[in-house]
Amino acid sequence: MSDPAPHLLIVDDDERIRELLRKFLMRHGFLVSAARDAAHARRVLVGLEFDLIVMDVMMPGEDGVSLTRDLRTDLATPILLLTAKGETGDRISGLEAGADDYLAKPFEPRELLLRINAILRRMPDPEPEATLPKILNLGAARYDIERSELLRGDELIRLTATETQLMRIFTDNLRQPVSRAKLVEDLGRDKGQAQERAVDVQITRLRRKIETDPKQPRYLQTVRGEGYMLSPD
Repeated sequence: MSDPAPHLLIVDDDERIRELLRKFLMRHGFLVSAARDAAHARRVLVGLEFDLIVMDVMMPGEDGVSLTRDLRTDLATPILLLTAKGETGDRISGLEAGADDYLAKPFEPRELLLRINAILRRMPDPEPEATLPKILNLGAARYDIERSELLRGDELIRLTATETQLMRIFTDNLRQPVSRAKLVEDLGRDKGQAQERAVDVQITRLRRKIETDPKQPRYLQTVRGEGYMLSPD
């Protein structure tokens, strides 16, 4: 029996763009719902779960970056931001807010499709119920490798798809430095200095969830000249 089609949510105030994206993505095998603005998206998200959210940044009222930041308090669903702002600083703001990727307008629909599929591939596969957990102790936090879950006490700390993939890379290379270039490659991103800076942003966000003092990381360490290294207790 085949897996169900991924369900996407398109959030854009431009009705023409919403409809074009809906039809294009449905032709490529996705289930697609749409919302016209942030308030509408919030109502839709109350009743439905999605595999990925594609969201415009520039919307009337609450913008996409603000909504992304707020959703990240209790939602780990991957978010891809569409932005007319092509400057690196604006894109970094989106990643800092919790987005998994961004795509500057105007864009080719085919590129959007490739980026959506890349994000979905980074999502962890469901683990069998009977597997025994393998735990990494990270001070007050602990990471269940089998379940791809980060916990602090009894509290589940939600990870984005990119953060989950980073943890998978680091757990495969425990106590060994992983270069920024290698992280860019394993995350399926285009190579380049801007993408390495984007990885730095993702590392900063992940440290906030792992470390007691993110400014002086003990577990997700920077190894000068070599990259980043996960070193559990």
